[in-house]
Amino acid sequence: MPTNDPRPTKAVRRDEARAKAAQMRKEQERKAKRNRILAISGLVVAVLALVAVAFSIVNQNRANEAANSDVAYGQGSEGVISPTLADVTSPAPANDAGGIPVSGTSGDDVGTVGDDDVDLTVYFDYMCPYCGQFDEINSADLDAMLEEGGVTITYHPVSILDRLSAGSSYSTRAVNATAIVADQSPEHFTAFVTAMYEDQPAEGTSGRSDAEIAEIAEGVGVPAEVTATFTDTVSGTFDTQDEEGLEGTWRTFAPWSAAATTQAGTDVPEFSTPTVLINGEPFTDWTQPGALKTAVDAAKP
Repeated sequence: MPTNDPRPTKAVRRDEARAKAAQMRKEQERKAKRNRILAISGLVVAVLALVAVAFSIVNQNRANEAANSDVAYGQGSEGVISPTLADVTSPAPANDAGGIPVSGTSGDDVGTVGDDDVDLTVYFDYMCPYCGQFDEINSADLDAMLEEGGVTITYHPVSILDRLSAGSSYSTRAVNATAIVADQSPEHFTAFVTAMYEDQPAEGTSGRSDAEIAEIAEGVGVPAEVTATFTDTVSGTFDTQDEEGLEGTWRTFAPWSAAATTQAGTDVPEFSTPTVLINGEPFTDWTQPGALKTAVDAAKP
């Protein structure tokens, strides 16, 4: 329908376009400012949350360290010098290299080496996930080897991963319990080692509590009067890189754990866990089910 309204001039149209463009720019700037504020606020919240988590972790680690201050040899002091195996009390079945040999399934065979046996040596840390895999894949074959005879399995529990147990010294607590079982209830030794890997705690956690370790031991037949000694302590002296003759208190076999762990690093080049040796030679195909037993059987005279 025709209209009598005059058509806006070019100048008017230009001014209107400029005004609209200016309005759009202001709206975009307003939105951008709002988004920046939201992003900064979100970042601040995220940083505060991370700080809170870190603070919580630090506090939990400190609480664990305080609760377990009487666990590790040297009580967590800086620069502790490990004792030698010759200078510590070892569990009765242990050998001079910090291992616990087993040549059969009965208690009388824990601590003995069979004549002309194949020497199968396993170094492990209870916090090590690969050690958990080793046990899952090979524990049944280890039992079968002992039943069949002709092999001595030397177990070397070590405590290299205390630093990954959130201040609880889980590796040392577990090694100490293992040493006590070997010493006082040897007929349950191998079953206890395997049971400790069931539902294995993850690295970075505090691991199992002392009560949980005792429950696992009792579950495989270790008497309660033995598990009651898992938390017993002894007193002694230790040296650091800066001081000598410092006094401390720690779990019964914590010095042995420290000494055996240091000895393992000396005896095995590029030591890590698990380390598996057959007659002193490294065996790395343990991830293949049955491969370890096959190799041991092949090494028999």
